[in-house]
Amino acid sequence: MLDPKFCTTCATPLARIELAEDGGPKSRLRCPACGWTHWNNPTPVLAAIIEYRGQVLLARNAAWPHKMYALITGFMEAGETPQEGIAREIKEETNLDASALNLVGVYDFQRMNQVIIAYHAVADGEVRLSPELVDYRLYDLAALRCWPAGTGYALADWLRTRGHEPQFMEWPRPATPAPDAAAAS
Repeated sequence: MLDPKFCTTCATPLARIELAEDGGPKSRLRCPACGWTHWNNPTPVLAAIIEYRGQVLLARNAAWPHKMYALITGFMEAGETPQEGIAREIKEETNLDASALNLVGVYDFQRMNQVIIAYHAVADGEVRLSPELVDYRLYDLAALRCWPAGTGYALADWLRTRGHEPQFMEWPRPATPAPDAAAAS
């Protein structure tokens, strides 16, 4: 996400200004006219390890490379709890109904300035993907490979609760940022 260029209160161009804060001096984008501050707080992102018919469902976004499959993720919306949000995302992205939601953990994804709140979901129904997803696959737990960041750590933690030692894939450094994904080979 790009930083704002103008104050959201008075439209003055923002400047990087250092001021004393509770933790000491901090340089942030601030409005020199009215003092508005761009805090640049991380965005909460919800993720689901979907257990469907005894396997884990991973999906592929239309914009991703051919072999990349990932957990269902989405942004939390105002006015919803994380549990409501991930149930909504599961329904919107896969048409599945979550019958059980259990928190796996909270993970930082600093490269994208996000905090990932990951859940294990047991889901039922018939899969119908949203237009942004082009494919899905079902994996046995032993076949899953975790990406060494973000949702990959969530998948690894969940696999350990199921008695599986996670296998991490090698992830080449792309020229452009890759989406946060826990993938399977």
